[in-house]
Amino acid sequence: MSKIAVFVDVQNIYYTVRQAYRCHFNYTAFWTKLLARGEIVTAYAYAVDRRDQKQVQFQQILKDIGFEVKLKPFIQRSDGSAKGDWDVGITLDVLEHADAVDTVVLASGDGDFDLLLDKVRQDSRVQAVVYGVPSLTAASLVRAASEFCPIEGDLLLSVQ
Repeated sequence: MSKIAVFVDVQNIYYTVRQAYRCHFNYTAFWTKLLARGEIVTAYAYAVDRRDQKQVQFQQILKDIGFEVKLKPFIQRSDGSAKGDWDVGITLDVLEHADAVDTVVLASGDGDFDLLLDKVRQDSRVQAVVYGVPSLTAASLVRAASEFCPIEGDLLLSVQ
């Protein structure tokens, strides 16, 4: 059975799905699709902690599905901009786990991860599967992936 490590850029998925479809990502359907591919041995969801009650509930749902939720504090700058980027953390975790699995699954449309996928495909000889919103996923990330899976259809939840 294929061993799978899953890494979800929660903010990227939330905003791209909302922008493209005006709805939410179906994490349960995503998990089910991944289980059909093999055994999930590692699953991280990276989020920003705003200490909001709805976010706490959402994070619990992710934990109940099987994700380990990693949180980074939300930082509001004095100029009004915000920071809560997980790119380095995701990269370190992918590099740490790639040698122990057959497939790395990245849910993100962020083109900054293209070099990471090139590296783990070459050095660790893993399949690199990307889930992203087709119209909002960087072309360089799609090219770096062994397989691109569009977020559409049953991977979408209507807004409640």
